[in-house]
Amino acid sequence: LVPDQFQMCRRNLEVMHSIVRAARQTKDVCQKTFADMRWNCSSIRRAPSFGPDLRKGTRESAFVFALAAAAVTHAIAQACASGELPLCSCASIPSEVPGPGFRWGGCGDNLHYGLQLGSAFADSPLKSSKLGTQALRAMNLHNNAAGRQEGTRRKQKQINLISCPLQVLSDSLDTKCKCHGVSGSCSVKTCWKGLPDLGEIASDLKSRYLAAIKVTHRLVGPRKQLVPKETDVRPVTETDLVYLINSPDYCTPNPQLGSVGTQDRPCNKTSVGSDGCNLLCCGRGYNAYTEEVVERCHCKYHWCCYVVCKKCRRKVERYVCK
Repeated sequence: LVPDQFQMCRRNLEVMHSIVRAARQTKDVCQKTFADMRWNCSSIRRAPSFGPDLRKGTRESAFVFALAAAAVTHAIAQACASGELPLCSCASIPSEVPGPGFRWGGCGDNLHYGLQLGSAFADSPLKSSKLGTQALRAMNLHNNAAGRQEGTRRKQKQINLISCPLQVLSDSLDTKCKCHGVSGSCSVKTCWKGLPDLGEIASDLKSRYLAAIKVTHRLVGPRKQLVPKETDVRPVTETDLVYLINSPDYCTPNPQLGSVGTQDRPCNKTSVGSDGCNLLCCGRGYNAYTEEVVERCHCKYHWCCYVVCKKCRRKVERYVCK
């Protein structure tokens, strides 16, 4: 932790539970999102001791920083709504007129507070001249903002998290509802604004990871900016993920580059996608083996109200990269 983070921790000790939760979610969601690719987010297994590829401005570090920034904001905003934090509560009632058949109520995620504290915590290390080059800090700050923006944009095309008002941010949240009525009817719906699931945000960020722009940090007018390395690439926007150097191919182990390789990774023999044996095994081929699995079968419903199943054994063929 840098000094600013220590001070924030002392002033807002109760928020640290949300930040710890966000760190765990970042690790779990990242590994799940990239489970079918050569890079399977192995670089953050020992966080906060990142692998070399996450310390050098790669496409993978762009994704991890963006997801982590989104996760911190996400966790704090939801902690406010759940009553975990004494200094914040539910989000304000939306100013938009409720649609027919529902009314505003419930407890919406406090995105404003989440953004305020989340950005303060996540961006603090990147504002220290002692941590990395100026270009790397600028890249990570940009990707942090892009991650928070992805977590709040949803139904919006462009949102400037630095200057846009809370009103616009509130409009970007999903509307979630609960039904009320006699005998389970939905005569009245109470609705509130809630953040999308972190897995959804990660999936959107993965698309941006695949379309990330390689940039350089150079003078444009009076100050340095991140601009595309190639002259024929469109300008960088607020929602783009950016990176400085090319990634390793992650095919073979290389501790200096942060690659653990794909040997012994399970692959899909019939897939032509990133999880297919041809791509995942980098052309080295694969080994096949047979595994016996036990699963529920011949299930019968008994009145009332339980299900009885038998246990069946079957053999399945698995494939792992050589």
